[in-house]
Amino acid sequence: MRGRSGSWFVVGRAGSCLADEILPTVSAACPDAVLPPARNHLQEGTPLTVSPFGAGPEGRDCRRFGLRDGHVEVDLTDYGATLVAVRAPDRDGRMADVLLGHDDLAGYLDPANPHLGATIGRVANRIGGARFSLDEHTFTLAANHGPHHLHGGEAGALDNVVWDVVSAADDHVEFAVVSPDGDEGYPGRLEVGVRFELADGRLSLDFRARTDAPTPVNLTSHGYFNLAGEPAGRIDDHELQVHAAAYTPVDGELIPTGEVAEVAGTPLDLRAPTRVADALAAQADDPVGGFDHNYVVDGAPGRLRPAARVVHPPSGRSLELLTDQPGVQVYTGNMLDGSVVGRGGVAYARHTAFCLEPQGFPDAVNQPTFPSIVLRPGEEYRHRSVYVFGLA
Repeated sequence: MRGRSGSWFVVGRAGSCLADEILPTVSAACPDAVLPPARNHLQEGTPLTVSPFGAGPEGRDCRRFGLRDGHVEVDLTDYGATLVAVRAPDRDGRMADVLLGHDDLAGYLDPANPHLGATIGRVANRIGGARFSLDEHTFTLAANHGPHHLHGGEAGALDNVVWDVVSAADDHVEFAVVSPDGDEGYPGRLEVGVRFELADGRLSLDFRARTDAPTPVNLTSHGYFNLAGEPAGRIDDHELQVHAAAYTPVDGELIPTGEVAEVAGTPLDLRAPTRVADALAAQADDPVGGFDHNYVVDGAPGRLRPAARVVHPPSGRSLELLTDQPGVQVYTGNMLDGSVVGRGGVAYARHTAFCLEPQGFPDAVNQPTFPSIVLRPGEEYRHRSVYVFGLA
């Protein structure tokens, strides 16, 4: 594999490739995981498609990869290991793209692009004050969100670089990249891999990382979904359910306070399916302007379990997220303001999409009571999440 730094590297055991060590199927990796039943009536998948997608940073050619399983169609690009499109059927079999995105690479290269579909890292979400201390050393990061650090930084963030393709076949595409020591202020040389696999309407994401020095790692995928299909309006008519009895409160700048609080009796209680319009109305007085909260997913981290489910009753489409991560960021596109024009010339306005971002807790590197996100030499970061597209 050729990393961003230009060096050759191997992710996995010495002498092996990440493709040789990727997690097995969901049922084998987590035998007690609750997955919706497979659709036995699906047609056989069609072959992987590969096409040019434009020139990325430093003139590197980027490609678009298409996965098909006879039910769902997923397009990806090696720029930022980004999800470009997800087409799913409604109850009448009509296909529509349920993922916000751009027609070509230029939209993803635009600095105004709000991480549409991207793989986020080294550390997803916010790090307060754009700094942290680790092993008696203090590290200063790129401050790209006011005085804070967001989604891994700027030019060196993982969604702003071209990844290498490790493996590609009819059912999967696997990417890898090297983030050099000092990238965006982070210590250590970090080798990262992510595998996207599509089968029976389930899009599985398997993340891995290794480092040569202690460093925080918290990877996620930042897909913006609207199950009505594009071009679509607000997500008011969606129904949202989050399997979480607690969340991590934040201050006025969306930095965690270090507390873990119960959702019971608050507008953040989404344990029962809730119409998004009603949920947003209940949040009307919150300065966040909707939902942008880290929920503590019920059950033990490290095992695949349900985190959230969204249904669009008019079309019948549904999306369920399962993850082995401790948290999920639920975001309702509060910062979309119409200035980003996406696929087909559609201006993405406020509350026209939702994100379900599986993750470690935000600012965990500065919050001693949160589960640690520090990766050390000799350890391997692993994260598996599954997005299940179906019909309600």
